[in-house]
Amino acid sequence: MRLKSMLFAVPAAVVLLAGTAVEPANAACKRLAFSVNDYGKDGPIRDAKSLLDKYIADWTKANGIKGYTVGKKDVSCELFLDLLVFDEHTCKASALVCWPGPDTTAPAAKSAAGGKQ
Repeated sequence: MRLKSMLFAVPAAVVLLAGTAVEPANAACKRLAFSVNDYGKDGPIRDAKSLLDKYIADWTKANGIKGYTVGKKDVSCELFLDLLVFDEHTCKASALVCWPGPDTTAPAAKSAAGGKQ
């Protein structure tokens, strides 16, 4: 009986520990996404991922973020137009972007910083 309870306790502990180790305590994070609508499915998936990378680089540069990490990219696709010969999909790639320090990209943080100057 004790072996059965251990079989459930160990995976549960691993899941809890993995969930807590995802983000550093003093880091700010935002989920960024990019959508692409195109014919087929492989092309929009590939394009959404590569354009997400470019968007993340531009967004972090515009917000003055130098050191950042990008989490796993998730891609979801929906059928937009289904024709007999070809189909069109809308694919959305998203990823969690984290950087050390406080979140200075929030509108409240920007207005508070603007009021102090």
